[in-house]
Amino acid sequence: MHQEPIFLTPVFQERIWGGTKLAERFGYDIPSSQTGECWAVSAHPHGQTVVARGPFQGMTLGQLWEERRDLFGHFPSDRFPLLTKILDANADLSVQVHPDDEYAKTHEGGELGKTECWYIIDCKPGAQLIYGHHAETKEELRAMMEAGEWDRLLRKVPIHPGDFFYVPSGTIHALCEGTLVLETQQSSDTTYRVYDYDRVDSQGRKRELHLEKAIDVTTVPHRDTDVHPHVADMPGATVTTFVEGDYFGVQKWDVRGEAEWEQTKPFLIVSVLRGEGELACGGRTYPIRQGDHFILPHQLGRFAVRGALEAIASWPRTGK
Repeated sequence: MHQEPIFLTPVFQERIWGGTKLAERFGYDIPSSQTGECWAVSAHPHGQTVVARGPFQGMTLGQLWEERRDLFGHFPSDRFPLLTKILDANADLSVQVHPDDEYAKTHEGGELGKTECWYIIDCKPGAQLIYGHHAETKEELRAMMEAGEWDRLLRKVPIHPGDFFYVPSGTIHALCEGTLVLETQQSSDTTYRVYDYDRVDSQGRKRELHLEKAIDVTTVPHRDTDVHPHVADMPGATVTTFVEGDYFGVQKWDVRGEAEWEQTKPFLIVSVLRGEGELACGGRTYPIRQGDHFILPHQLGRFAVRGALEAIASWPRTGK
């Protein structure tokens, strides 16, 4: 039995809309002032995180998944199923939509579809995001896209720190300027770009749009996915369960003192967003602080978190 946490070293992705908040907020050594994404827990080939220390130090998460499936409860998937990111939207992200598993398998060379969710870590006053659209038919969707009637088509929603949004595949969406988000998603990097504000890159080129595929996969008419968080107090912590969906479950842990859990999931992904403390398991303690990301493996058993901190925990599900 492996009764240690698996700490991971993030991978950073530069983006046209990125900024510097990942360094300012979490102390990360980012590659530039346009760093948009921290891939915190990833076995996707476009950015694999590496085990930071312990007996598996230096292994990629993908290698660990292939060689030690017991650590992940022999979860029934042909690849590590989830990807955890922190996104710094220093400018508006492109308006986009993601396919489901069936469409991605057919059209994207076996890639997974992409259902995701967002926890709003922070945002500027008056911030908003794009979530859904106002078209009633595919024909109307196409006509409004081709005419560039973006203000009439896109649905904008005000946001605040602590908000949570569930974004199923087929949902048109975009994060907007001044937003810092933790994203839990299927392990996929397939995005169909709908609108990019006519921006150009450093070479003066516009980024590619994918209107035909976007129209194919968009849910019409838009359907809201309401989130009904369940809040439970336990000794030393408040646990908010945001979602237990087809692909993942997500909770927020607000720890004030000492809280104990039993690890009963295939595995748990934990990201510390605020504060610091320590993790106790297997007869040892491990310091944890804001910006740390780790996996609690299947065989961990009982563990405790001590200190004053806020963390997001997620786990895979096979609800479909």
